[in-house]
Amino acid sequence: MREAVAAAASAVTELVGGRADDWDRAGRLPEDVVRELGAAGRLTVQIPADYGGPGWNSADSGEFTAHVGSLCSSLRSVMTSQGMAAWAVERLGDPAQAADLLPRLASGDLAAVAFSEPQAGSDLSAIEATVTVEGNSLLLTGRKKWVTAADYADLFLVVARMGEGGAVVVVPRAAPGVRVRRVADPLGCRAAGHADVAFDEVRLPLGSLLGGGRQPLSLLVTTALAYGRISVAWGCVGILRACVTAAAGHAGSRHQFGRPLGQHQLVARHLADLWTAEQVATRACEYASRCWDDNAADLATAIVLAKYVGAEHAAKGAAAAVQVLASAGAQDGHVVARAYRDAKLMEIIEGSNEVCQLILADHALSRR
Repeated sequence: MREAVAAAASAVTELVGGRADDWDRAGRLPEDVVRELGAAGRLTVQIPADYGGPGWNSADSGEFTAHVGSLCSSLRSVMTSQGMAAWAVERLGDPAQAADLLPRLASGDLAAVAFSEPQAGSDLSAIEATVTVEGNSLLLTGRKKWVTAADYADLFLVVARMGEGGAVVVVPRAAPGVRVRRVADPLGCRAAGHADVAFDEVRLPLGSLLGGGRQPLSLLVTTALAYGRISVAWGCVGILRACVTAAAGHAGSRHQFGRPLGQHQLVARHLADLWTAEQVATRACEYASRCWDDNAADLATAIVLAKYVGAEHAAKGAAAAVQVLASAGAQDGHVVARAYRDAKLMEIIEGSNEVCQLILADHALSRR
């Protein structure tokens, strides 16, 4: 399996090359790049082999995700979105839906998962989008905000209310009533295809409900978020690795006051803290992936911990890297400037740092 991961990482490195900054400034990934990765199964590496995917475990998927994140967080964000969609289908769909959708997601169809709304961000219990049964069809109405990869998606997995419960509805982008409006100039992950999506009385077949619908809304949200959080956590490891490389390279080659910058104690402190942050985030992610692969009882807490530790350290580490590089790293287009903006988003998406802290505090209290 390590050989497969190494080969995939090498292929992505060659595909991205030095173009990530150009993509970031342009605010868009080349569609041929995204489609090529999707067709090769590299956006959904955990889809089981029975459905045409690589069937990797979480540990191997995580290391690959970190590598992609070190190259381009926008591309990693699209990978996270695709993986969340596949995981939701695998966990919530019936056998026929899995047999239909998973091979499509493993071979190039792109998907985005729509949670957040204008009045439902951290509090996803406030979701107002609704799906109702009308005869032999469904009617979906609602507004979704900041949907990652929506600008590239062929399919949307929309979390909506259904009676007293909830549902995940699979919606083709081409369905009448679907309108996608790209988010202009996001702070970070500028090329990740963030968009607001409106669903105006979209009529769909009954089979569009994953698992028939009417499941607890909390179950639907936490199922998809579990995958998203661990993927973001590993992506933060990638951000930190890119920052360590850039900061150490600069501090080792630039001379100030007659000696390398890295030999000045205050700069050395930044480098030590940055490397420590990468190591801590990596260990937290490795533990979460072991829990995932073993289906351990502590899985939910381990995932939240990894996401919280990863995001917090990525934001602080990217800031330290910019400080070390100073004006060289403060220019739009530099890897650490991009990391600084991207890492801030990681503290917000898939459960803000504050939400993670509340979850972890509840866990601590439960152990008394």
